[in-house]
Amino acid sequence: MLQAFMGKVFGTANDRELKKYAKKVKKINELESKYEVLSDDALKNAFEDLKQSVRSGEKSLDDVLYDSFAITREAAKRVLNMRHFDVQLIGGMVLHEGRIAEMKTGEGKTLVATLAITLNAMTGKGVHLVTVNDYLASRDAKEMGVLYNFLGYSVGTILEDMHDPIEKKAAYDADITYGTNNEFGFDYLRDNMSYSKDQMVQRGHNFVIVDEVDSILIDEARTPLIISGPTNRNMQDYLKANRVALELNKEEHFTVDEKDKVILITEEGITKAEELFGVENLYSAENASLPHMLDQALKANYLFEKDVDYVVNDGEVVIVDEFTGRLSEGRRFSEGLHQALEAKEGVEIKEETQTLADITFQNYFRMYDKLAGMTGTAETEATEFAQIYNLDVVSIPTNIPIARKDLNDLIYKTEEEKFAAVIETIKKLSKSGQPILIGTASIEKSEVLHEILKKEKIAHTVLNAKNHAQESEIIKHAGAKGAVTIATNMAGRGVDIKVSDEVKELGGLYIIGTERHENRRIDNQLRGRSGRQGDPGTTQFYLSLEDNLLRIFGSDKIKSIMERLGVEDGEYIESRMVTRAVEKAQKKVENMHYEGRKQIVEYDDVANEQRKIVYKFRNQLLSDDYDIAAKIDEIREEYVENLLARSDIFSGADKEDFNPEKLSQLLKEEMNFDLDTEQLKELEYEELYAKVTELLKTAYDEKMGVLDEQTRQDIEKEFYLKELDNAWREHLYAMDNMKTGIRLRAYNQKDPLVEYKKESFGLFGELINDIKFNTIKTLQIIQFQMESPEEEAARISKQLEEEKKAQEALMRLNHHDNVDIDAEDDFVVSKKIARNDPCPCGSGKKYKQCCGKSGPKKGVFAS
Repeated sequence: MLQAFMGKVFGTANDRELKKYAKKVKKINELESKYEVLSDDALKNAFEDLKQSVRSGEKSLDDVLYDSFAITREAAKRVLNMRHFDVQLIGGMVLHEGRIAEMKTGEGKTLVATLAITLNAMTGKGVHLVTVNDYLASRDAKEMGVLYNFLGYSVGTILEDMHDPIEKKAAYDADITYGTNNEFGFDYLRDNMSYSKDQMVQRGHNFVIVDEVDSILIDEARTPLIISGPTNRNMQDYLKANRVALELNKEEHFTVDEKDKVILITEEGITKAEELFGVENLYSAENASLPHMLDQALKANYLFEKDVDYVVNDGEVVIVDEFTGRLSEGRRFSEGLHQALEAKEGVEIKEETQTLADITFQNYFRMYDKLAGMTGTAETEATEFAQIYNLDVVSIPTNIPIARKDLNDLIYKTEEEKFAAVIETIKKLSKSGQPILIGTASIEKSEVLHEILKKEKIAHTVLNAKNHAQESEIIKHAGAKGAVTIATNMAGRGVDIKVSDEVKELGGLYIIGTERHENRRIDNQLRGRSGRQGDPGTTQFYLSLEDNLLRIFGSDKIKSIMERLGVEDGEYIESRMVTRAVEKAQKKVENMHYEGRKQIVEYDDVANEQRKIVYKFRNQLLSDDYDIAAKIDEIREEYVENLLARSDIFSGADKEDFNPEKLSQLLKEEMNFDLDTEQLKELEYEELYAKVTELLKTAYDEKMGVLDEQTRQDIEKEFYLKELDNAWREHLYAMDNMKTGIRLRAYNQKDPLVEYKKESFGLFGELINDIKFNTIKTLQIIQFQMESPEEEAARISKQLEEEKKAQEALMRLNHHDNVDIDAEDDFVVSKKIARNDPCPCGSGKKYKQCCGKSGPKKGVFAS
């Protein structure tokens, strides 16, 4: 209360920020007369002078902001026939400062971004503009590219179907690059799986503007970007788990918590499952995968709804994005859930995958030196933006005051009554020709409405995940006279709905919400489709006690209110008190989702620190001037020190207690190296250490001496990279498994996150040692099977080229979320041999510790 009072007296913090920006806007406006009299060439030269002053270090970006904005506005007037409004200048400054500009729908955010982009591109380090889909990336790059080209900038676009690394690199090398969040993130991961600098396409992370920032950094933040390869699970087990799940009884054998989306199996359920699976102990080591598969099968059948959470298209289970209602082609639920859904629906079960590389959107976008965003709805998530991204939100007023009427919610007892009321409203409005946009929360509900409207013979268009490819065109025409459009959630986001003067006379676009979303922002976005740039419009939500949000989170209080008021069937209540109760329920869900995203980023922060170390070293290794020979000598010395310790040979100990026989045995096992122990018996620790190191180095140099220097370096780097990548994959696999079970530590009064950090630190130490020691062992063991050094070199070059091509093929895989790798060279064997089986090469090791790491050794690399 006090805060609200103080805000009225002194103005809010946001008001004070706007006053500061208004003073700067005045200075930019004063420059308009200076630049509008210049010719095109003179204007271009003036901008080029600013650019050169920044690149030379003579001036900072802030020093040239006023002139840059004034020139950009003048250029936009000439080539786009658009003049930036004062509020758009404010938006441009907010973006330049690395903040979020909250601007209502229709306020021209696409044009706003050009101000910050043209200013920040002066450094020559590249500027990225991230959009939610390919259509917007292509459209904005093309439309605004005319302005950028006029000012001497190059523009690139990164699209989903772009696979050529040369084409991609050119797009990233441009001054300004447009693309989607998925493509930028996946390109980063692919760059860090590349075996050649030539295949790396990104050049750094300087400044990024994220359009629809709430959608990308909040809504999609729960889904990490993952590139993955196949595991070796038996697909029949998913079918068996599905059959078992269907034979278990709800409440008796398991409980379902819809609120937290959790299923808990009871003791009776465990006993019944053991009977159905035909096993004595469901949780024994040999049945380790069954509880997990059963859990996923129960989730698939009792928490995930067809045509709400997913659809079945052409025999495939396709995820429906819960926020946009679009089909997420190529995305797959992880941890076996997608396979469980495939078993449920009776379609082909595709192999489960193992993570090869992953990153959350939170950690990808936090890599940028400067991050900014723009959206129409960010204020409700201001706390999350501040805590996770260090971003604050500035709400910018509309250029023309909003004239739209937002009516109170109407709440009915049943869904049937609600839809009947919606249809009556549509009939009434249709007679006048006022356009109507109806928002639904799922495909299922949009199709229910579609069937009712068909029966009523009301012409309409349906836009949901099943025809999302045409969404921009459908949404664009939703404001036409007489148009009736059903849209799932925020389909067509980023596309303006313009209305004619005739439609304005009829009252503008009428928005009908058929259900409140779990998140207030989604409702606000739906409302924001009407009333752009001061246009008239109306919005109203129709709810029922059977809606998911009210049923799970808030129906009891609202139901009691309706009963006290004596609401009859077919009647509704319209009350600010009830609307507040609905908003309270939404806040509960928002907080629950925020805690979930916060937990994801806390866990990924642990992996992210490790990822940065691994990727940094990997990039050094790919560099032409990296001294690989010195690194191998260093690792060999560490390996010998470790080897001596494992042979009970320690510095300062009596040489009589040394165990040279064990040392010899280990060298034979690990490096196929014969060591004459007689020559070691009288040596002290330092002498022994130096002698073994020298013998290994001499043998290694003699073997590698048949190769020219460049080929030798290529082979050494190649093996180091392969070992690093394989060890990193195994590490991610171990981290995934640890994360799955670590939450159970809470039952033992331990903080799962603290435990995760502690154990992952230990795993990372093991990872580093594994990479180094396995590399030196592999390099020491390999033998070249050649008749001459020339043939040998030719064969090695060919082998390296083949492996690079296989890697490039892997890089071209461009699915979203889980990329199922079918590149045969390195992965086909792992589909047939279990990870813990003996390796078929005869080494005596488990397959996962031998050829299963990088595929069987062959040709020039045979040991």
